[in-house]
Amino acid sequence: MLKTAYKDDAMGKTQVFEWFSHFKNGEMSIDDKPCSGRPSMARTHENVETICEIIKEDQRQTTEEIVELSGVTWSSVQRILTEDLGMKRVAAKFKSPEMIKTFFLFPRMKRDMKGKRFADVAEVKEKTTETLSSISKDEFRQCFEKWNKRLDKCIGVSGKYFEGD
Repeated sequence: MLKTAYKDDAMGKTQVFEWFSHFKNGEMSIDDKPCSGRPSMARTHENVETICEIIKEDQRQTTEEIVELSGVTWSSVQRILTEDLGMKRVAAKFKSPEMIKTFFLFPRMKRDMKGKRFADVAEVKEKTTETLSSISKDEFRQCFEKWNKRLDKCIGVSGKYFEGD
């Protein structure tokens, strides 16, 4: 029943039984026990800088390509990109949050729909259409003009990484 209500946020049955067993045996700490082996050395300042440089050279790199170029494991590359560099995955590529913000509809849609519950997909479509209809033609025109400028700049630098306008 919890899985139905909370989906992936709920613990699995095995985890629940393990925690129950720990607490039943008097283990009240929820901290992880020390593991054998040495700690991960992949998330070093040097590796973060290396991966940052790889992304700056070409943001179209896939995680696998970054792994190959940096020699850092796939999971460590993922963590460096998301946690250390604050990047988000967009269409299977990593983009900086600044690049994502250039599309003005995302924050607007989020603002208008945040915290609301919808009965079905039709209601989501209705609210989305209502929000989009409230945007003036002039706002859309300005957005597309900014996109054209951004695209021209991307073409001018042959798709290489750049910041700002």
